[in-house]
This record gives sequence, C-alpha cells and structure tokens, in this order.
Amino acid sequence: MASSQQHAQLDRLERQVTTLVAAYQQLREELADARTTIEHLRADGREREKQLREYQNQENIVKLVQTIAGGEPTQANELKQRLNEYIREIDKCLAYLRE
Repeated sequence: MASSQQHAQLDRLERQVTTLVAAYQQLREELADARTTIEHLRADGREREKQLREYQNQENIVKLVQTIAGGEPTQANELKQRLNEYIREIDKCLAYLRE
C-alpha cells in the first residue's frame, strides 16, 4: 500500500514539475520576445530623434536664409542649398568620427 501511495505522489510531483518546466519555458520565450520588442522600439526612438533633429536643423536653416536673404527667393534658395551641403558634409564627418 505504502508503495502505491508513494508511486501516486511521485506521479503527481512529476506532472507538477513538467507543468512548471513548460511554464518556465513559455515565460523565457515571452521574455526573449519582449526584449526583442524593446530593442526595436529603442532603435525606432533613436531614428525618430535623429529625424526630429534633422527637421529642426532644416527649420533653422530656412529661418536663417530668410533673415539673410531679406526675402529675395533666388538668393534664399542658393544660400539654403549651400547651407544644406555644408550640413551634409558635417554629418558625414561626424559619422566618420563615430566609427
């Protein structure tokens, strides 16, 4: 009798351990997925910050060009193009220095 009760207890413990191991594996997978999602969101956030800085730079350039050119469209366009070229070159230099 005692052996049959012990056998039943062992079977029950084995099922519980199997259930816990399965739950643990599932949680590990969910954690890995969550970490991946977090990394994607962080990368997306960095990209959006970069775009925001670029838009702010463009806005500042437009304001500067309008102030300097005094409203003449041809001069303003030329100045804006030149400033954009300078900024692109500066961005390339900064990217090179980061490497």
